[in-house]
Amino acid sequence: MRTWLRRGAFALALVFLILTLVNASWLAPEPAGGPKVIAHRGLYQLYDRTGLERDTCTADRIDPPYHDYLENTLPGILRAQKLGAWMVEVDIAPTADDELVVFHDWTLDCRTDGTGPVREATLEELKALDVGYGYTADGGKTFPFRGEFVGAMPTIEDVASALPRRGRMMINFKSKDAREADLLAAKLKAAGRDPVAAGDAFYGHEAPIARIRELYPEAWSWSMQGAEACSRDYIALGWSSYLPESCRGETMIVPLNRQFAFWGWPNRLIARMEEYGGKVIVVGPLGDNAPRGLTLPEQLGEIPSTFNGYVWVEDAFTIVPALITRFDDRSQAEIDAAQAALERRRDAQ
Repeated sequence: MRTWLRRGAFALALVFLILTLVNASWLAPEPAGGPKVIAHRGLYQLYDRTGLERDTCTADRIDPPYHDYLENTLPGILRAQKLGAWMVEVDIAPTADDELVVFHDWTLDCRTDGTGPVREATLEELKALDVGYGYTADGGKTFPFRGEFVGAMPTIEDVASALPRRGRMMINFKSKDAREADLLAAKLKAAGRDPVAAGDAFYGHEAPIARIRELYPEAWSWSMQGAEACSRDYIALGWSSYLPESCRGETMIVPLNRQFAFWGWPNRLIARMEEYGGKVIVVGPLGDNAPRGLTLPEQLGEIPSTFNGYVWVEDAFTIVPALITRFDDRSQAEIDAAQAALERRRDAQ
């Protein structure tokens, strides 16, 4: 009996040793390059996520503003890019007259002085709206952006034309309609933008992403469902050094507080993904009503120094300059306001 126990213990120890070596990050080649920031919505006003549901208005619960930018507007998109964001994430929605605007919500009631679905309004009607109308940090006592963003809802062509040469977009389909991919392709062509050459990316529901892959097979495109499947399958099977089919040429999501669960993290995992043309995005910690991306600069320190993939951030105004100092053109007043906002955010956690 003792002999079998010793043999069993030896076999387990051997298996453990083999798995450790197979998944040893330090034995893998060090990845080339550094982390690349995806600025969610460009620069935007962070908000209280307590009790947040799918249709909750987020403009009427913002934190006290510490910069002058709003999501999905040209100033916020361009400033995030200028600060050094590798990509700026934008949301798109079709209009009643087959234009394509950059706007997050399904309806106009939350952020603007308009009402009803975005998709039922014409571009002329949308261009007349104040997209900063509904923002308040004090329950409606004051509206700091009201009147400052009249006519500021851009089209995707506006964004494509305004971005400098090295500016990249990650375009988010908010609907399940595959026809929106064709509309987007037509608008990009009209703007003279080749998304493959520009390094743009696409994500959203599987239906429009499947169509985008037909239109731009060489572009980075992914669905949240696919990324979740890749992460789930890799956690289950990566111990064997096998990269699941769901990850090959696909996108993996690694939450900040779940890095330990990903076999061979980071170097070995990156090597496996790169071998099959996959990409890895680090996002914020999982939790109830947690934001998708990083909200504090110090969270960058939780990411391994050899990571060369993508980092999804919510507060690009503070996090991008912490990672890439050479593009930091913020004034001292902006820096002081951002630091005060960070202290409030830390105290609230």
